[in-house]
Amino acid sequence: MTTQTPAEPLRRTPSRATDSTSAVEVRDLRRTYASGAEAVRGISFTVRPGQVFGLLGTNGAGKTSTTEVVAGLAAPTSGTVRVLGHDPVRERRRVRPRTGVVLQSGGLPGDLTVAEATATWAGTLSAARPVDDVLAALDLTRKAGTLVKSLSGGERRRLDLAVALLGDPDLLLLDEPTTGLDAESRRAVWDLVRDLAAGGTAVLLTTHHLEEAERLADHLAVMHRGLIVAEGTVADVVATHRAEVRWHRDAGRPDADALAPGDTVALDGRHVVVRTASLQRTLAGVLAWADAQRLELPELRATPASLETAFLALARTETSEENR
Repeated sequence: MTTQTPAEPLRRTPSRATDSTSAVEVRDLRRTYASGAEAVRGISFTVRPGQVFGLLGTNGAGKTSTTEVVAGLAAPTSGTVRVLGHDPVRERRRVRPRTGVVLQSGGLPGDLTVAEATATWAGTLSAARPVDDVLAALDLTRKAGTLVKSLSGGERRRLDLAVALLGDPDLLLLDEPTTGLDAESRRAVWDLVRDLAAGGTAVLLTTHHLEEAERLADHLAVMHRGLIVAEGTVADVVATHRAEVRWHRDAGRPDADALAPGDTVALDGRHVVVRTASLQRTLAGVLAWADAQRLELPELRATPASLETAFLALARTETSEENR
């Protein structure tokens, strides 16, 4: 992607900025499909204006099912959802003009050009942003005359986002928004989302990209099998989990004296894994133990606590508990 810099970044229209204390309020949401599958099993969270709220989870965790209810595309089985103070299903006409939605797959007609598709969508809005500004912000100006069906997957994703931004939304729902984008395009979208949030737009983001969540989210909720299993800032979620030192199990386990207080040692497949709250101290102890024993530690790796390690630990813990 050759990034174009628009003359002015997309800004909130001052008269459209919301003064609500919350953009989204979800309370004890449950969603069960006709088959009996319970996709969402009683979750609660709040998204404030100007906040990027990240909803993370494994495949089938319930992220998309939740987003569809918030978007007003499906009714909850039970519980309550309020978007900008309204029921997104029963009061859809009041909510929809103030909400931008990017779902996992778009539905723009393939036989329209990019310019025609965006102009047509803008014509359905009471107060649309200038189409040229939005296309420039998403680096689509040079694709204005291209048929939608001729766009690459990444270009279609940027077009989906452009359409969602035409209405200058108070709430932006992004379900895997950077799927199919190259690294440069992804970072350009991140910059755009940060600018929108800084201007007061509330953003509900679901993503599989943990780096994306770390870069964008002010607040996170981690879902697993229909439940929220962790919530807070990135630092809050990471702080509940430990760093790791691991090596091939053939080298054996260290003596207790080599470890820091509170460290745990376990086998994980072919590796010995030490989980610790004091990575530097534990790594030094393990290396001193190995040196004293004249051991090589094949596949030695030290991994600080991160959103990735926390996410994987949460999924592993919840799955093992459910399988008991």
